[in-house]
Amino acid sequence: MHLDVIDLHAFYSSPLGEAASRIIRARIREFWPNLADLSLLGIGYATPYLAAFRAEASCTISIMPAPLGVIRWPSEGQNLTGLADETQLPFADASIDRILLVHFLETSEHFRPALREVWRVLAPGGKLLLAAPNRMGLWARLETTPFGQGRPFSRLQLTHLLRDCLFSPEQWASVLHMPPLGPRLMFGAPEKWEHIGKSLWPRFAGVWLVEASKQIYAPIPENARSHIRRLATSRLQPAHN
Repeated sequence: MHLDVIDLHAFYSSPLGEAASRIIRARIREFWPNLADLSLLGIGYATPYLAAFRAEASCTISIMPAPLGVIRWPSEGQNLTGLADETQLPFADASIDRILLVHFLETSEHFRPALREVWRVLAPGGKLLLAAPNRMGLWARLETTPFGQGRPFSRLQLTHLLRDCLFSPEQWASVLHMPPLGPRLMFGAPEKWEHIGKSLWPRFAGVWLVEASKQIYAPIPENARSHIRRLATSRLQPAHN
């Protein structure tokens, strides 16, 4: 099940969506303090988090999966977003330095092939930053926000998934410890509630953020392959008395 781009846009235009994006952006910036001269690709509905990097990244592009739909971004100037099949991204191999996945993994019907496609276009030494709903969090239990749609994940599930798709998880953070209530209902600044929630119920954050690097396996030289074959063959020979 995919989210709809219109519903996502409406959520991020609401007071709760603006507060959530502000808090998540601050944590993303801690992972990526400077993207000067690096290319940045957002996949899913990542536009609320890409704007902060446009002034420094060499190029910033947003791709929205076909079932999600597409909306123009930014609202003024050159359009930097497009629609694409999540398993056939329109980029060359190893061409993108940083990839941000938001509102993608939890609703994708082909998330493993899609992650392998992300692996293909990510440059050696590049970084993937993935945001996914925490299955323990309150946000995943309420369908009134996008984080309550689709499948939530545990940290262990994300670790196994990333490793299966040839990524090495390196840094983790949990975010959205504040309750999924509008700023008026929280009777105070969302950032203050985020700090309180992080102290009192750290396991119940709404979102996991995990940064992963691309695993690259060097090819085995022909002489090494021949040695391995000879060794395997010798071990399969029956023993003689």
